[in-house]
Amino acid sequence: MPKTPHKALLALSATAVLATGCSAMNSGSDGGTVTLSFANSYTTAHPHTRCGIQAVANAVNGQKLGVEVKTFPNSQLGNDATRFTSVKAGDIDMDVQGSSALAESFAPVGVLDMAYAFDGPDHLFSFFDGQHGTRLKGEFGTATGTRVLDVWYFGMRHFTANSAIRKPDDLKGLRLRFPDSKIYLENAKAIGAKPTAVAFEELYLSLQRKIIDGQENPIPTIAEKSLDEVQTHVNLTGHQTGSQLIVINAESWKKLSATQQQALQKAVSDARAGNRKCIEDDEAKILAEWKSKGKPTIVENVDRTAFITKAGAYFGGSLTGAQAELYKAARSSAP
Repeated sequence: MPKTPHKALLALSATAVLATGCSAMNSGSDGGTVTLSFANSYTTAHPHTRCGIQAVANAVNGQKLGVEVKTFPNSQLGNDATRFTSVKAGDIDMDVQGSSALAESFAPVGVLDMAYAFDGPDHLFSFFDGQHGTRLKGEFGTATGTRVLDVWYFGMRHFTANSAIRKPDDLKGLRLRFPDSKIYLENAKAIGAKPTAVAFEELYLSLQRKIIDGQENPIPTIAEKSLDEVQTHVNLTGHQTGSQLIVINAESWKKLSATQQQALQKAVSDARAGNRKCIEDDEAKILAEWKSKGKPTIVENVDRTAFITKAGAYFGGSLTGAQAELYKAARSSAP
């Protein structure tokens, strides 16, 4: 079917934007400025953009080292499912992605997003910076033709519903929306939840119309999407320590001089702490506002031990190979 003029213009526009990142990156081959496209799916108001991605761009660009980081927020260069494919192909230089999406290209990395693999950001960071994380980064890079620069904290994921969820049995009978990916669907099974497929864009209406009973997301996302308007309880299950990996195409990395590589790596790693603080500050502010209003009800007395035990038993019996080894290592390193 021939494209309508409107669709043809959209396709041309998307192609042009992608070409911008690739052609600009190659402009450094003659000694000129190297421009790196840094893509993500977040709005400009999201903590990841404000305190992570933009912080990296500001730090690198401010040094006048002959390399410029140009950011493309809000899925301008494609959604999560397509962007990493573009990074591998070299059409996008850098990206921010969750490990569940990256697991489509290298399964072992999906362990970072598994339910109760980590007890919080400190546990996540210590594991990632240790021998298991170092090995994982190396194997991921070899398999995908990319380089992992660091991991950033995305926030603890919690359940919302119209009832309290304090223990695994409280999930029975609830239709809960999970992201439609293999890792997230396995997480639902691990803790005894019934996952229901709903597009993220349709989440508010699906909750409002009682098509589903609840969902799970970090606190800032729950507030940003106003889900507290259509759910009476926010249950602090902390069933997943949300993380995002910052990845760069291997050839894009090689085009940088040693000084430029050092500056980019330092900017990404230095942003980890500030990015985490922004997210935790947002979480604290939102929870304080909800508590002062008296709604939604914040359920804090969750039996996390029961959830952790249930998830551990499930993954202990279902995972094999590298995933089983990594999950076991993650749990055994818990503080």
